[in-house]
Parts: sequence; C-alpha cells; structure tokens
Amino acid sequence: MPSETLIGWFSVSLFCFLIWIVEVVFKNICQFYLNIKVVIADDSLTPDNVSCHNIEHRSLPIMTCNRHHLLTVFLILLGIALSICLFQLGAMDIMKTVISSGSYGIGPFYSSNRSSCSIEGMHTTPNVSDELLKDIMKRRAEEYRQHKIRMGAHLDRLLIAPANSPLQYPITGFTVSPLKKTIIPGLALQTQKRQVYKVSLSVTSGVLSVDDVLDGDQVDGQDQSNLTISSSNLTHLNDLLSRVAYTSTIYHIKTSDFAHFIHEDHEVMFPILIKRQTVPVLIDPGTDVNSQVTIITKTFLRYKELNALIKSIRMYYPDIKIIIADDSLKPEPVTGKNIEHYIMPPTRGWFAGRNLAVSQVDTKYFLWVDDDFGFLKGTRIESFVEIMEAVPELDILGGDVSGNQYYFKFEYEEGDEEEGGCLTRVKKGFHQQLPNFPNCILVDGVVNYFLGRTDAVRRVGFDPYLKRVGHSEFFMDGLGQLLVASCKGLSIGHQRHKPHGKYAYFRTQKKAELRKKLFHHFFKNYLKNIKF
Repeated sequence: MPSETLIGWFSVSLFCFLIWIVEVVFKNICQFYLNIKVVIADDSLTPDNVSCHNIEHRSLPIMTCNRHHLLTVFLILLGIALSICLFQLGAMDIMKTVISSGSYGIGPFYSSNRSSCSIEGMHTTPNVSDELLKDIMKRRAEEYRQHKIRMGAHLDRLLIAPANSPLQYPITGFTVSPLKKTIIPGLALQTQKRQVYKVSLSVTSGVLSVDDVLDGDQVDGQDQSNLTISSSNLTHLNDLLSRVAYTSTIYHIKTSDFAHFIHEDHEVMFPILIKRQTVPVLIDPGTDVNSQVTIITKTFLRYKELNALIKSIRMYYPDIKIIIADDSLKPEPVTGKNIEHYIMPPTRGWFAGRNLAVSQVDTKYFLWVDDDFGFLKGTRIESFVEIMEAVPELDILGGDVSGNQYYFKFEYEEGDEEEGGCLTRVKKGFHQQLPNFPNCILVDGVVNYFLGRTDAVRRVGFDPYLKRVGHSEFFMDGLGQLLVASCKGLSIGHQRHKPHGKYAYFRTQKKAELRKKLFHHFFKNYLKNIKF
C-alpha cells in the first residue's frame, strides 16, 4: 500500500482521537456546571450506563444523531485546527518515515531458515581425526556449493507481489533463449489520469529496448540495462510497453535474471528464465511388448536360478530381449534366443552390473527382475506398459513378488547448511493414490521388480560404489527426480532355494563395509543421519 494512503488513514485516526479527547473534556466540565443539562446520544453496539447529576443518557440506534449540532460543529473545527498544527510541526513527516521503514520488500529473498536436524538413526560422520575431518568437511562443502549451482538453486527465489499495484507484468513463464531478443509479454500501466505517465525498467544480465521507436517517443536507455518510458497519453505509453524487448548479454544453458518495473512509488519484480532450447530424444516404442520392453537382470554365481528364470520368461514371452550382466568368479555361458550376456570383471558389484545392463537397453522401457525370480501365468508386462503409457510422468512402476508389495517413502530434512541433512525410510509409507488407478499408490521406492523408463533411470544411474548391498540407495539418489508408483496385481514369483556358500559370503555386508557406506552417504548425499 502506498505511504500516502497510510498517512491518510493515520490523519483520520488522529482526527477522531482528538475529537474523543475533546468529548472527554466536555464530560468533565459537566461535573463543575451541575445546572447545565447534558444530553448524551449513544449509538454504541453495547451501551453502558452513564450516570451523573443532570445528565440524560439515551441509547440510540447505530449511526444516528439528532441533537447538539452546534457542539458537533465546534468539535470538528477544533479537531481540524489541531490536526493542521500537528501537521505543520512535522508529525506527518515523522509518521511517513516510520511507515516507510516498516514496509515489506518484494524480493528476491534467499532462504536462510535451515536448522539442524536430528533423527534416531545412524550417524554418517566418519570416525577420523579432527584435522582429517575438517579437511573432508571443507571438500564436502565446496562440492555441495557447486552442486547447488549446477542444480539451479539460484533460480528458486521467493518474490512477493505488492498489493494494489497499477503495474501489469508477467508473473512467471517468461523464458528467453540466451543472447536472443524477445518481447516481454503483458507489460502495461493501469492508473488514474495524470499529466505525464512515466515508468522505468531495469535488469542485471541483459539489456532492454523498445522496437520501432518513432520521433517524439520519449524513450531513454535504448539497448541498456535501464529503460525509461514516458508519455502524456496512457494509451500511447502502453503501446510502447507492448514493444519492450529483453536480450540477455550472457550465454548460459539455464540461468535467470530479474526485471524491476517501477511507476512512481510502485515497484514490482518478475523473473526471466534464460534457457537454451533442448532437442527431443525419443525412442520408437514399436507395435508390441517385444519392441517396448527389455528384461534385464544381474547375476553372480547363481546360474541354476538364472536358467530357471529364463525358462519361465520364454514360456510367456518367447521373443522378448533379455540382457544379463554377470560378474561371477568363473563365468558360464548363457545362450538362447535374443539373449545378451555381458561378462564383467569378477565381483565388480551389484550396482555396477545394473548400470551395465541399463546402458545396453534400446527400448523405451526395461523390466528389472532378480535372477532368482520366476514368471507366473499372471505375470503380464503389458499391464505395466498400459499404466506407464497412460501416465507419461511416471518413471518407475513397481509390482509385487510372491504377493509381497514392498514399497516405502522417504522423509528428508535438509538440515543445517554445514552439518547436512537427515533421511528416514518409512516402510509401507506412501504419498497418495495414483489418479485414475485405485490399485496404485505414489511412493519413493519399490521392490526389485519394476518397469523403468529407460532415459529417466539412466539420468539417475546406479552408484557402482555399492557392490554387495544396495536397493534404497538408488531411490535416494532419484528422490525428487523420479516419479515412482507401486501397484497391486502386477505379480512375479520367487524361486525356493538355499543360499550358496560363496554367494552368501559375498552377499553379506561386513561391519567395516557398513561404516564405509555410511561415510559414503555423509559425503555424497550430504547427510548427517540416516535411518533405514
């Protein structure tokens, strides 16, 4: 609200206050002049009794007044005189300063309210000397700073829209290509009649201009970061505003600028997104499930189970491609129609194998299965595809293994800027139902049986540091990047078998490896605490 308006309200309030004071004075006078009859007209919502010698107190309907007009006129004139005196003494100037000093800014504001977090989980801080920890913390802080820059954290700024502004402008959605001139849509001024209408605009990372300026147009600052436009005609001014263009002076594939738009005491800001256009990368889904989906798995020392899995797949999908990543100690040949078997260095690891398998997929989707699963009569890949095609925003869709619909959600707090965040995995936690699919829910992680959108999963990837144990970690890395759902009725079986001696040895995570894994999350995920 403009300061003049606030001052006006203050003047009215002061005027009413002065009248009230004078009324009180007259009430006291009546105590000394007992022979003077005083009549009080009261239109209060809840009248109180007023008793005094020779006083009549009459409760009236609200907003009525029918006596002592001369006294009312006298009070008004006295109040006006006192207000003028106060104004001349500078009271209004003082109030204007107070109001201006307490006004709200329009931004941009940077969030600095991050506070330390704490959960009953495992601490990720490494058990090292203070000197070494200080060095690690310094490196981590620098990597986190660079991460925020790369992720465009500077684009997420809070802007406050001023109330009752006569300025019209684009609130959001104004995107320009770097170094290219673009008309700013929607600029206009809507105000009362004035002798001269004047506005100004300013930017930081670009220049402003008005297209097709004619002789006599009052435009100052062409092709500069500060532009001023004035006219005696509002229609003409708005015509000039409709031709204001912005050109960025820096090249960046994704950054932003902020424009300040000012008229008299009114100022607004609006964001300008500077973004390089991208080229679509599409995958032809073909005409059937064989051209839409590739089945992928990772194996280690379990060839019996692997061959049983392949046999069950071929019972229902004889032509679909199967990709196998294998880091066994002594690889055995795996042959068959449309099977790709990739041999890795021995014990290279669980997530490295998943990365390898996903890297070789050339279909729109892939179906991840463990090497000891088994296809059932009710295992229908087409059901996965139908849901994913109906909801293009979905990146991962999980099912159930032998009736176990395992899923979870994360609770994450960013925590203190220096200490790091806190992450908790909530089993059976979900966000809400997937719209139009009553048997599906939106979650953060699912079981090791899911249909993945190939390009989306590749962007996140599987961390090859995790060799023996890893599942939730992939979904941690994809938090906020992957839209994940879980559905009932999308089932696959699990083979009954006894764990192999060597397999169990390599599969079991040692305490020392757990400590290394926690430190890995400390640095990589900027975490202070984690709870699984």
